[in-house]
Amino acid sequence: MCHSVSQIGEQKQEVSRLTKVEQPPLLIRTGQPTPHTHPHLVQPGEVTYGISRGEYSERRHKLMESLGKEEGKHHVVILPATPKRYMIDKIPYLYRQDTDMLYMSGCLEPNCVLMLHTLPGKRAPLHKSVMFTPHHEPSQELWDGPRTGPSNAPDVWGVDAGLPLGELTRYLGHLESDLTSPTLWYHSQGAPNPEIQRQLQGWLLGGRQGGMESPKSHLHKLRFVKSPAEIELMRRACRISGESIAATMRATRAPVMEHQLFAIVDYQSRMRGADYLAYPPVVAGGPRANIIHYINNNQIINPGEMVLMDAGGEFRGYSGDVTRTWPVSGEFTPAQRDVYEAVLEVQQTVINACIQRPTLDQLFSIMCTKLGKVLQELCILPLNFNDGQLMRAAYGFCPHHVSHYLGMDVHDTPLVPRNRPLKPGCIITVEPGIYISENNTTVPSRYPGLGVRLEDDVLITEDGVEVLSNSCPKHPDEIEAIVGADYK
Repeated sequence: MCHSVSQIGEQKQEVSRLTKVEQPPLLIRTGQPTPHTHPHLVQPGEVTYGISRGEYSERRHKLMESLGKEEGKHHVVILPATPKRYMIDKIPYLYRQDTDMLYMSGCLEPNCVLMLHTLPGKRAPLHKSVMFTPHHEPSQELWDGPRTGPSNAPDVWGVDAGLPLGELTRYLGHLESDLTSPTLWYHSQGAPNPEIQRQLQGWLLGGRQGGMESPKSHLHKLRFVKSPAEIELMRRACRISGESIAATMRATRAPVMEHQLFAIVDYQSRMRGADYLAYPPVVAGGPRANIIHYINNNQIINPGEMVLMDAGGEFRGYSGDVTRTWPVSGEFTPAQRDVYEAVLEVQQTVINACIQRPTLDQLFSIMCTKLGKVLQELCILPLNFNDGQLMRAAYGFCPHHVSHYLGMDVHDTPLVPRNRPLKPGCIITVEPGIYISENNTTVPSRYPGLGVRLEDDVLITEDGVEVLSNSCPKHPDEIEAIVGADYK
């Protein structure tokens, strides 16, 4: 696979940096990268790539401030890590940390628990942060690698204290008496760690007096607006995603298997620095583009057909989400181009509307209105429809929302309502589509079987918007110019 001169240069610079870094002695045993063990990934003062100790501390402070608005209340927050999960005996799945745990601590290790609690005689946001971790077990670490352990938790994550995981319920028992029936903030429904759930269940059934609530809505409100450091990480994730799909376009040569394009975009993402793909990609050739979440990716895409690719890389805990549709032979048919340009026109209308900081639901209404009009221009919908009929009919050709929040998760902060106005620092997708079933006999005969979606990642700024995924070509002329370029 060919790489650009700039990409090869970046790789050489990175290799040169790694060979010149003077590795300091390993001061502590850790289960995740630190400035001492991975100076090419984590800089001094950072807990994870790009995010400082101070930022993690500020996030914890803001959460406790949000919970502590009621006078006289004490609070205990418990955020468990995701455990390792196994596809079959002893063969693990790729590990990904629980998003809220990662957001509040930077912990990348399984089977840890972050606890935040107010102090006796004090109100939130004053609190103590404690990380409960498994003990060092040399026999287990021989197989899985080192663990950070309780004694090193403050140095690695910047928390106030580290304790053995087995001390969790005993510590909670002391808090129960010291804080006089505090409110426990723990998401018990669909908890990420069954073992921690079992430990807490025994304690919860022991007759404690305080109430229990989920902290999820408070956490999602904090994650809704990204910090400057997060925005930089999102710029990188979205740029990688866009460049990787563009590289896949260049490597497309019909006929091609869907799984081959999957492999190319995965490879290109990792070569540009992504840790892995943020989600199973959609690689839908021909009429399969009308299956919104098609991920089988096991069919042949024939000459003359289009492919719809929805893919994004995850970079240091932050996700890109980009969709492009292109003709695998390198040239749109007239019908394909008409539908493509209609979707492009709708998308640009919605992106322009983002400047006014509307809600996601308002963006959806804007999409349906504009989509109805372009479908009339394509002679797909009757010209005599009133506005209500037009919006309802348009939804039949694009049966999904035009936007969702984007960040650490692909569908980020789902507990933030769609009727909340956007703010500077919010990042969303804009993804209209037109999907015309092969079996649709109500449209002109040139259209059945065509499916087109375009998706970009948009940052709301103080003075407008920034399209973070503009590294991926979108104009049909640009697309025709690069599809199959590696073979031209």
